[in-house]
Amino acid sequence: MSEVAATGISVLLVDDHPIVRQGYRRVLESQGDLHVVAEADNAADAYGAFKTHDPDVVLMDISMPGASGLEAIRNIRARNPRARILVFTMHNEAVLVKAAFSAGASGFVTKSSAPSAVVNAIRSVARGERAMSDDIAHVLAEDSLSTGSALDQLGEREIEILRQFAGGATTEEIATHLNLSVKTVQNYHYLIKTKTGARTDAQLVRLAAACGLTKI
Repeated sequence: MSEVAATGISVLLVDDHPIVRQGYRRVLESQGDLHVVAEADNAADAYGAFKTHDPDVVLMDISMPGASGLEAIRNIRARNPRARILVFTMHNEAVLVKAAFSAGASGFVTKSSAPSAVVNAIRSVARGERAMSDDIAHVLAEDSLSTGSALDQLGEREIEILRQFAGGATTEEIATHLNLSVKTVQNYHYLIKTKTGARTDAQLVRLAAACGLTKI
């Protein structure tokens, strides 16, 4: 990663909607110290762009075709444990926020946040700090007072597989999206059922829907 203080903050912008990327490229580059060095619209290209450009901060959406931003976070952090990734998404479900942080995200802000809040979060993450928009902080505070979700037992890879399964992806499609064997996905499927107590696939889908995973 570059020296932030000397050269400004380099940003990799990851979102599957071109109009969002265009809009936020303008917002970020108008700041003077923020420079968008690359864009990507899916998890695989995000990983490739990270390898090529080594940005100071990755601004990452969760919802993308195929593998989600959760998988991209996992892969980027596996390559570089010091990578700084700020999730920027319309979703604010507690299970996703916790999964993103578990995968290695440094911050989480929603797209309902003011542009200035996103800019400040990028700068905070670039300094090595954790950043959250006010609504996400509220969601996590409420979640800490609740009895929890059946999905709290799942790791971020299991959350990602359940998300794709509940969205209608086949075992073979999930295996392709995540570069796993079909057998491995089947084993994850069994573990997810065991951990959540779901007896049928229909129960799994209802559980995923109740926790907001099918909205992605």
